[in-house]
Amino acid sequence: MANHKSALKRIRQIEKRRVHNKYYHKTTRNAVKALRGTTEKEAAEKLMPKVASLLDKLAKRNIIHKNKAGNLKSSLQQHVNGL
Repeated sequence: MANHKSALKRIRQIEKRRVHNKYYHKTTRNAVKALRGTTEKEAAEKLMPKVASLLDKLAKRNIIHKNKAGNLKSSLQQHVNGL
């Protein structure tokens, strides 16, 4: 266990950040799954900008790697174009 007050505070901060990041990562994964499951082109085109924005935010905050966000956006855009 930590011996310093600053270390205890750091543990609290890290746990709070971890839970926050986990929530947004899971929310984005669900949005990606919903977009991939969409079979209607209009609905997919409407959903695509929102999902891309979520992915960009995760990459900006280093929750996921920026290249992973780019690869996901690219594959999702191909899916939407193919509908």
